[in-house]
Amino acid sequence: MDDQNKNLILATALSFAVILVWFLLFPPPEQPVEDPNAVAVTSEAQAPVAGSTPAAAPASATPATADAAEGADAPRVKIETARLSGSISLLGGRIDDLRLADYRATLEKGAPIVTLLSPKGAANAYYALYGWAPGAGLTLDAVPGANTVWSVESGDKLTSKTPVTLVWDNGAGLVFRRAISVDENYMFSVKQSVENTGAGTVALAPYGILARHGEPAELKNFFILHEGVVGMADGELSEIDYGDVADYEFDPREGAKAKVTQVGEKGWIGFTDHYWMATLIPSQTSAFKSVVKYDDRRDIYQTEAVMPTLTVAEGSSVSADSQLFAGAKEWATIRAYEEQGGVSGFLDSIDWGWFFFLTKPIFSLLHWLNGVIGNMGWSIIGLTLIIKAIVFPLAYKSYASMAKMKELQPQMEALKKAAGDDRQKMQQSMMELYKKEKVNPASGCLPILIQIPIFFSLYKVIFVTLELRHAPWLGWITDLSAPDPSSILNLFGLLPFATPEAGSILAIISLGVLPILLGISMWLQQKLNPAPTDPTQQMIFAWMPWVFMFMLGSFASGLVLYWITNNVITFTQQYIIMRTHGYKPDVFGNIKSGFKRKKAK
Repeated sequence: MDDQNKNLILATALSFAVILVWFLLFPPPEQPVEDPNAVAVTSEAQAPVAGSTPAAAPASATPATADAAEGADAPRVKIETARLSGSISLLGGRIDDLRLADYRATLEKGAPIVTLLSPKGAANAYYALYGWAPGAGLTLDAVPGANTVWSVESGDKLTSKTPVTLVWDNGAGLVFRRAISVDENYMFSVKQSVENTGAGTVALAPYGILARHGEPAELKNFFILHEGVVGMADGELSEIDYGDVADYEFDPREGAKAKVTQVGEKGWIGFTDHYWMATLIPSQTSAFKSVVKYDDRRDIYQTEAVMPTLTVAEGSSVSADSQLFAGAKEWATIRAYEEQGGVSGFLDSIDWGWFFFLTKPIFSLLHWLNGVIGNMGWSIIGLTLIIKAIVFPLAYKSYASMAKMKELQPQMEALKKAAGDDRQKMQQSMMELYKKEKVNPASGCLPILIQIPIFFSLYKVIFVTLELRHAPWLGWITDLSAPDPSSILNLFGLLPFATPEAGSILAIISLGVLPILLGISMWLQQKLNPAPTDPTQQMIFAWMPWVFMFMLGSFASGLVLYWITNNVITFTQQYIIMRTHGYKPDVFGNIKSGFKRKKAK
């Protein structure tokens, strides 16, 4: 490997190291936890007009009753499916109590089931609300809103086979119904209807709201992950952080800081967390108004889908269909909703990142391998083998070129001596030699340059996708999305004390088995070639495996497993290819020479 190759590898590795060190030393600040019991100062909500939507909690005709019935005291309809549990509050007909039966908060025994939605008054309240915005001829108290107390017309429990219908009569000739059903996964269907039994024609617009009180308590605020508003509007994906929503300009028509988007026909809007999501999905064949807003007086983030205004003649009725996704961001489930359910671009609700053209196929292949093998750890190893097989033609050319460079080493040394201090003459002589022997000096770095986007793409996949969460491999590796839990400080569990807590100083040197194997595999890979002659390069290359070992010690064990596998395969490929081209790497000789230099010092 000549000096140009070493310099390029060194520059690439150092650049990568700088990025890693930056995010280790300067992690994003933790977000303050909002006090759920703090008293919020509010002003009276303005009556909405047709085509607009009311505030998160519009005024009610019976505010005293609504206040008395708020929260857990309101009557409820139970939600019970194989994958969901919770309830619907008859106060506003809110879907505000939802838990994901298949997922627990941690791997600890007895850990609670993940809670997605929670009612107003609870810490970090988060709920879905539906209603009608009054148009011509109607006042706000003539339509159902956040504080309307509904009655159950049919169904005593919402299951995947038994829908529930709520009803409310405004006493002035309008009867409102809301039919709610849920499938076997996470998709609710909501049909809002109104029957005009009075005199005269009325106009009103159906809407759906997702309201979130404050930022999520478990907001990670990590650069590689999007958490916040996510939406699709006519094929254009929007990902908006909570901070950006709070910085919106005040919109007097919406009564809050807001951004309004008119959607032609296909779209959805909602909030995404690391592994969970809730989205409003209007009919994919109808226009709607998508609104993202922030009420800074009450610290409420809100997304809204406002359907077109409907006219209801005397003696007739109208209805509007929409859906609500509230659940885990499972790749197969979301893909089915997009492909079979017709939800446009729904798979993009998973944060695939800038390298989506790599992350999507990488995860698709990983998911398939897991279906065949049944273990995510072995699937990562299988994925690495496949990736290395795909890039093998480039690797072969690269390693063959490196072997050829070794053969030219005596001639290159002779050219250096002949040129003396004339660097320009030396470079010209080198280029002539490369051209004559048909050798590309930069080709040795090609596998490294290809590996960088693949590495970041796999890191993205492992960090973002739900399928890696709490996925075991073997033995002590019970969660491939988390760092290796073993520690050299207690001899990997042989000594009777716990490992240091994450974030402490001792945690930096608390290396697990996988990070140590990573450092050893990188070190052995270096020994395929003699150490560089330049003392500075020699020192940096000598320290590089161990620096990376410590830096990647806190990374997801699935990612470290990928890198170890990649290093082992690369070592094997490079050794065999160099041998077939007449160059025998002296691995043990290079190891011995390294120790001899240390003794000499």
